[in-house]
Amino acid sequence: MTGGDGIRTLSTATDVNAIEAPVTWKAYLICAFASFGGIFFGYDSGYINGVNGSINFIEQVEGSGATALTSSHQSLITSILSAGTFFGALLGADFAEIIGRKWTVIMGCGIYIIGVIVQMITGPSVDPLGAIVAGRLIAGIGVGFESAIVILYMSEISPKKVRGALVAGYQFCITIGLLLASCVVYATQNRSDTGAYRIPIAIQFAWAIILGGGLVFLPDSPRYFVKRGNIDKARLALQRLRGQPADSEYIQAEVAEIVANEEYERQLIPATSWFGSWANCFKGGLGHSKSNLRRTILGTSLQMMQQWTGVNFIFYYSTPFLQSTGAIDNPFLISLIFTLVNVCSTPISFWTVEKFGRRTILLWGALGMLVCQFLVAIIGVTVGFNKLTTNAAGDAVARNISAVNAQIAFIAIFIFFFASTWGPGAWILIGEIFPLPIRSRGVGLSTASNWLWNTIIAVITPYMVGTDYGNLRSSVFFIWGGLCTCAFVYTYFLVPETKGLSLEQVDKMMEESTPRTSAKWRPTKTFAEAMGRTADGKLDTGVLANVERKGSIY
Repeated sequence: MTGGDGIRTLSTATDVNAIEAPVTWKAYLICAFASFGGIFFGYDSGYINGVNGSINFIEQVEGSGATALTSSHQSLITSILSAGTFFGALLGADFAEIIGRKWTVIMGCGIYIIGVIVQMITGPSVDPLGAIVAGRLIAGIGVGFESAIVILYMSEISPKKVRGALVAGYQFCITIGLLLASCVVYATQNRSDTGAYRIPIAIQFAWAIILGGGLVFLPDSPRYFVKRGNIDKARLALQRLRGQPADSEYIQAEVAEIVANEEYERQLIPATSWFGSWANCFKGGLGHSKSNLRRTILGTSLQMMQQWTGVNFIFYYSTPFLQSTGAIDNPFLISLIFTLVNVCSTPISFWTVEKFGRRTILLWGALGMLVCQFLVAIIGVTVGFNKLTTNAAGDAVARNISAVNAQIAFIAIFIFFFASTWGPGAWILIGEIFPLPIRSRGVGLSTASNWLWNTIIAVITPYMVGTDYGNLRSSVFFIWGGLCTCAFVYTYFLVPETKGLSLEQVDKMMEESTPRTSAKWRPTKTFAEAMGRTADGKLDTGVLANVERKGSIY
């Protein structure tokens, strides 16, 4: 049915699901380009290992003749990025409401470039430790802007049919960034000049220029424009994103649904001050169907659980872990293989997340990961390298080389399960579960949670596995396996299914179902019908006018 204002209204569940513009290659390309921001995340997490291992850099920091950074310096240099990203994710949420999603990411690219420049000024006349720490802190703020707002931007512009697959592209780019960092570090490791660490640092310029420069030419989120009360710009943005004329029934129906949802959510979450807008993220009891607190806890705990899987132990500490086995001649090669498994496994999620759903792949992923983690731990404790012997040269070596090889195989399988499920799945869900009034801040809080736990795990892991402290060796995998078990139970009881729903329909689903019944929930009418139907069945244009008049100050 088409109302007098030209916006199509719908009356059946079939129509509710059918009225969406066909997915075009243009939509795929726009979202794929936005996901390029994941390279920031991956590259920054990966290249610092090479910098910390550069003899030239080590001697500049520790003095001539030093062969390694002190534990405190290595911990500071590695973890300071996460401190910056934690605060950057929270700041980015505010800027996303003021200047828009895409301009916030562009601003993050500019901050990132400043951080790279500061890192590049290391040299004999400048304190290299101070420069690298300050530069990584500044760059981290830029990465925080990008890591939170790119997910928000992609979730809001993607067609619902392929939203999960497109947002999963962000995680894929993270793995590409890790791989690129490994390749660059490998290529520069034998340099005897400052290029051994300056080149890996300098290459970061390219990622910022490509992403920031390209986003200038892309449309901002139509949901941002609706939130600011600018319906015309929302239509134009959707026209570019969907490849349809602005007056087509597809564009008009999608705009009507976004506008009606904005009006509905505005009634539940009135516009308020800056402090109040953050406080809105924590309103409502855990048992309340419209609780924002429930969604905020879900988003932040999803990112916490992703970090609890122990995947960063593999990518941050796999080299010294493998060296300690006494059975691996080239641990750097094994670490590179782990990275390749990560890269090659992630694209599987492009299909599975839309075929089987978010909740399903998280359940099976947690199950697969916990089995692999426990097997690695059991093999290590019973027959693996936890039981070392001494060779003729006096070096500690594993008694059972085959057991160590089995551990490496199960670690690779663990990475496969993570990369194809929890890696992308957590990012997809945090972009979908928040209502529009708190979406940017909810995603910001969730991303900040990721970086907070990233930092905590990076700091405590050396104490668990270091020979001077816990010296857990393979037994550390009992901890990761136990935490993956927590992730499995958590998913079963708390994670809803959002597959095939628009962001507006996800809002309604979370109000009307529980996580375990969410997969069976189906929309029966649109928000446009619920909020804007008059007695004769036409869409009330006053709804659009009301949103245009009020705008938003969330």
